[in-house]
Amino acid sequence: MAGDPYSALGVQRSASAEDIKKAYRRIVKTDHPDLTQDPAATARFKAATAAYDLLKDPDQRRRFDAGEIDDQGQEQGTRWRQRQHAGGNPFGDAPGHGGDPDLSDVFADLFGHRPGGRSAGARTTGFGGFGGFGGSRTDQRGDDVRLLVEIDFLTAVRGGRSRITLPQGGTLDVAIPKGMRDGQVIRLRGKGAPGIGRGAPGDAHLEVRVAEHPQFAREGDDILLVLPISLDEAVLGGKVTAPTIDGPVNLTIPVGATSGQRLRLRGRGVNGGDQHVELRIAMPAQVDAELTAFFETWRRQNAYDPRKGMSDSA
Repeated sequence: MAGDPYSALGVQRSASAEDIKKAYRRIVKTDHPDLTQDPAATARFKAATAAYDLLKDPDQRRRFDAGEIDDQGQEQGTRWRQRQHAGGNPFGDAPGHGGDPDLSDVFADLFGHRPGGRSAGARTTGFGGFGGFGGSRTDQRGDDVRLLVEIDFLTAVRGGRSRITLPQGGTLDVAIPKGMRDGQVIRLRGKGAPGIGRGAPGDAHLEVRVAEHPQFAREGDDILLVLPISLDEAVLGGKVTAPTIDGPVNLTIPVGATSGQRLRLRGRGVNGGDQHVELRIAMPAQVDAELTAFFETWRRQNAYDPRKGMSDSA
């Protein structure tokens, strides 16, 4: 964060909590590692995530603004070190740190207690290394994080694995269940923000975005495919190879097939759904003289009007 979480988010110190949240969301949408390979964007994203983790907590923000913690959320121990190096008593000259009220507040934040007992509601652990002082620190579960992850169409319908980049750095291979839909969420336990003290890490929630496929589309558990067929296959029928999400299969084209006609492949969809194949007649790349002469003769003997009745109904 270069020492300033506000700069990392591009907001003023007077920004509201809602302004801070909006700023972070903008950065996630543009700089998340799953959306761009730009190293500079990744660095901005990591800095913004650390900044947001600090500033979204009102108490942490107050303490940072007051200089009690640094941009990493660590206690500022300047006064402690100065008093210790000077050979003085770090707790002040009177019981209860009464010799220095400001120093008393610093220790209340450091060790989670005030004169007369511990602060209420805190889960604490021993804080050793201070000449036998029985201090404490607060344990807190880490925050959950929400990430966008784009997966290819076939991985979504067939299941598989997808590699993601975690906010705190590093990558993880995630199991994608069969039949994932666009917008569904996968929960990864313990892959969110780290906890404080002995607090457990939060969870990561992956919102799935399914990329489009050049051939297949999906409606519920059914798969849709547009299949080009040749002119002679439309007239004479025959067997052709059709792709499915599980591999190619043989498909019978009926005699006299027409564009827009649908054939169904039972059980070739997702989770027991079907695949619907829409036929589309594709003309040859070049209409040669022989084909032209044949249809001129055929037209004279067998002409028909496929648009008959359209003008009457209009």
